[in-house]
Amino acid sequence: MANAESTMVPLGTPAPDFSLPGTDGKTYSLMNFGDKRILVIIFMCNHCPYVKATLRRLINLQKEYEEKGVRLVGINVNDAKKYPDDSLENMKALVEKKNLPFPYLYDESQASAKAYDAVCTPDIFVYGVERTLKYRGRVDDNWQHPDQITRHDLKDAIEALLTDQDVNTDQVSSMGCSIKWKE
Repeated sequence: MANAESTMVPLGTPAPDFSLPGTDGKTYSLMNFGDKRILVIIFMCNHCPYVKATLRRLINLQKEYEEKGVRLVGINVNDAKKYPDDSLENMKALVEKKNLPFPYLYDESQASAKAYDAVCTPDIFVYGVERTLKYRGRVDDNWQHPDQITRHDLKDAIEALLTDQDVNTDQVSSMGCSIKWKE
């Protein structure tokens, strides 16, 4: 497992557009989420222990904030030939097994990760209504032990945006498995 930390893209950066197939057979772009107040893009995959450890927290965040105009979107860009657990078919199985309440998209070309400057899984980017970057960083301060969390960084950023407050700019990079790039 090669560890990496997110690059901390500058706040205020516009969200790059994409056109990607989802596990549900639909194709998604930024326009599909235009009615959402907050868009959370999560570069994730199936096999990463960091994603596995935080997935329930992400699912719970989506369920908690869905009625408030928040949409989480997962994007998997890993090389599925070298990492078969991350294939589209296995993504579909994960969605069904975990009852994933947000779209899970597959980017075989890896272009979206390059456009967002994503480097790890999970790598999280939060955009306000104008689709400029408001938060990039970790889910919380303890990926391994949910009972020992003292800072809910992602949730705090969402709450700030929903209440028209400034998001804390003291943001800690996400840490996870490196994206599995194609050669």
